[in-house]
Amino acid sequence: MMRLGQVLRSRALRQIRCLSGGKSHGDVLPQSCDVLIIGGGGMGASSAFWLKSRTQQLGRKLNVLVVERDAGYTSASTVLSVGGVRQQFSLAENIEMSLFGYNFVVNGQKHLGDVDLCYQPNGYLILASAKGAHVLAQNSKLQNELGARNELLGPEALRRRFPWLSTEDIELGCHGIDKEGWFDPWALLMGYKKKARALGAHFSNGEVVGFEWNASGALSAAVVDVGDGVQRPVKFDTCVLAAGPHSGQVARLANIGDPEATTSSLRVALPVEPRKRYVYVFSTQGRNCPGVATPLTVDPDGTYFRRDGLCGNFLCGRSPSDEEEPECDTLDVDHGYFETDVWPTLANRVPAFESVKIQSSWAGYYDHNTFDANGIIGRHPHYSNLFIAAGFSGHGIQQTPAVGRAISELILDGKFSTIDLSRLGFERLVNKQPMFEVNIV
Repeated sequence: MMRLGQVLRSRALRQIRCLSGGKSHGDVLPQSCDVLIIGGGGMGASSAFWLKSRTQQLGRKLNVLVVERDAGYTSASTVLSVGGVRQQFSLAENIEMSLFGYNFVVNGQKHLGDVDLCYQPNGYLILASAKGAHVLAQNSKLQNELGARNELLGPEALRRRFPWLSTEDIELGCHGIDKEGWFDPWALLMGYKKKARALGAHFSNGEVVGFEWNASGALSAAVVDVGDGVQRPVKFDTCVLAAGPHSGQVARLANIGDPEATTSSLRVALPVEPRKRYVYVFSTQGRNCPGVATPLTVDPDGTYFRRDGLCGNFLCGRSPSDEEEPECDTLDVDHGYFETDVWPTLANRVPAFESVKIQSSWAGYYDHNTFDANGIIGRHPHYSNLFIAAGFSGHGIQQTPAVGRAISELILDGKFSTIDLSRLGFERLVNKQPMFEVNIV
């Protein structure tokens, strides 16, 4: 159970960042490095951590530089997520990555040292109508075969287990009874960064605004604007693109997606763009209210909620349809969306939520993969020294441990050594072979 002090401390950290204007002192930008990581959020910081950890174990030296455009992480997807970890996916790769993510989070101090990730092991409860029950059952079978622990519950069993729940139109529920819950994303990010720095990685503030190529056409340097009006090239041997929702934009700077390119793989764009998502925190005076150990509950229409700390608050949200996608120019919150698209489902599913009061809210960006809403992990087929970790479409935070490790394996070992993530490579975009996930939240 998350202690009240931990909740307050986590929120205080966010308030401090906002009050300070998001300022953060980074390392001086060097002229060169062995590995340049573009993006210092969860994926980039995890990649730096794993690269430095593994090279230390191997007795090797590797100069790793992380460049982050948002110095205070005020709009970073990592710290604005709800920090869930679950295995309730339909693709084996996502299940295995999230299983490793769970193990990493619950053993955070073993990996990262003095860090408290505030893990709450309350699980997920994904509900399905008659239309989706068969798929939910199939997914549960695969998840448990791979090491997850969840149970299938019919309407009567759901009412007994969760007396606050209305099972109208519900045929089946999948309840995670172990290895699922949520944690503090900010603490995880700072844990990666602190440990990677202790191992010798450098973190600099700046925005990549271009690339340079060598005589053979390979990427050789990134052009970085550190905000002083001067653009500086940083030479590298290897580059990792982990810029979250901005990854597609950065890829275009490397001519990825150029329709006039001479090779087919360069003509294919990295289909990653920002998508704004709202999170609302509410309270209720309703009777028969969900208790402290309530799982993160997902309605068949995608609306979700969970408890937020010990003070009786809940947080919730729902991804809009493609036709309803909000503009991404700002992180302003549309409270009307709660009234029209979120609250009606909450009130129908949990009678105690018929009368609620919004306490706070925020918005964050998904690094949305418009091709198949799944992560793109691996070496670019044209640039042999460019590796991509982007497009996780909302479930990336729980997979940062596994993806960072996978990137380190590709760079140091030349192959995936633990979880085979080959099917999630850029080649599937070139070959037009999407890897669709069912039950994305």
